Amino acid sequence: MKSLLFLIVLFVAGSSSRAEGVTPKSSLKPNIIFILADDLGIGNVGCYGSDHYRTPNIDRLAAQGTRFTRSFTAALCGPSRAMILSGRYAFRNGSSNQDACRRMPLEELQLGRVFKASGYATSAIGKWGQLPGEPDLVGFDDTLRFNGSGLYRNKKPGKTTVYRVNGEDRQLHDHEYMPDLMNDRALAFLRTNRSKPFFLYYSMVHVHADIQPTPDSLPDSKDLFGDNIRYMDKLVGKLVAELEALQLRDSTLIVFMGDNGTGKAQDARSTIGGRNLSGSKGSMLECGGLVPMIANWPGRVPAGKVSADLIDSTDLLPTFAELIGGKLPEKRILDGHSFARPLCGEPGPKRPWIYNQLASMWYVREAGWKLNEKGELFDMSGAPFIEKRVEASADSTASKAARQRLAAALAQLNPAGGIPDTGDGTGRHDHRNRARKTDNE
Repeated sequence: MKSLLFLIVLFVAGSSSRAEGVTPKSSLKPNIIFILADDLGIGNVGCYGSDHYRTPNIDRLAAQGTRFTRSFTAALCGPSRAMILSGRYAFRNGSSNQDACRRMPLEELQLGRVFKASGYATSAIGKWGQLPGEPDLVGFDDTLRFNGSGLYRNKKPGKTTVYRVNGEDRQLHDHEYMPDLMNDRALAFLRTNRSKPFFLYYSMVHVHADIQPTPDSLPDSKDLFGDNIRYMDKLVGKLVAELEALQLRDSTLIVFMGDNGTGKAQDARSTIGGRNLSGSKGSMLECGGLVPMIANWPGRVPAGKVSADLIDSTDLLPTFAELIGGKLPEKRILDGHSFARPLCGEPGPKRPWIYNQLASMWYVREAGWKLNEKGELFDMSGAPFIEKRVEASADSTASKAARQRLAAALAQLNPAGGIPDTGDGTGRHDHRNRARKTDNE
């Protein structure tokens, strides 16, 4: 009973209509840049221990900021973005599969609106095709968007190469490289809005398939995926360098995050310490939804910290709102819990568990245990490499208590009583589009 009461209190605290804000060090609102990498798992990032990939600029953000080791989101890009932009779980906003995400009501997408209502200049740059409508309809003033995923060049037959800038359709030309166009747009947004608070939602192309040569790839490169990770890291470095040149570094929070786990084609080589990870993109195993997340804000976010706090991507909306003193949407259940105070090294509430869903599959996970929709309990002490199922007949005192705690959490959420999944069970397509293959994953 005490545990359930704590969960209820924490939920109410995380869903208040106005964020109180962390203890200010200045009266200025922070700029916030949210960088979302595509199909980048923890096994692809140097500071997470990647065996084969180097990311010096991202690693520097971690060394000078906080790196999170238990940050989760949905295991596919559409449901993941829906969590980030709405602060709500899939059974509430209807985003349990890729096609369903595109049918969500626009009212679900609140992140840009919160910033705009707080007087921020706002920009959405990059991937948007998995979401409904246009970014300018949900609080973003400056926009560059493309449909689908993995749009690098106009070389792939059948690939949609039209993108849109502030409502105007443009054609990606032979000599153009979409990641560079996006990064140039981001830098221009920073320069234009240097004298006012700004929010940049930067949804990168890298490193989603179809993997193509970067401008830095050698003609005979044997590791195009590694080339793409290095180029992504280079673009992050250019963004940070521009902030420094504009003297905005100390007033800007950067959050770098992956949108789901590593793509299956790259999973075997995305090892840490010579060991394969449990799960990849599209999987309900650990590394389908466990993603890299790094926060950096000089003088505010502790430097060199590694946090094992449980985070899921619904938490971003209330956290950002608290940091800027923004107003959260009213008359709407928010599942996210602000971690603004712990982020800034201050005492504050922490999640006892996170929730994750794809299609009609879901689980709740606390530090050492995971319970799924089938009632299967997993010992997560070996994560992210091993997750061991524990039969109820073999319960120890600890596993029995965990089973009870997590079952109570699932009963409180009641995902089966929410919006049902319309899909084929994979989270990729609904029944009516089962045979359809697109670039949108």
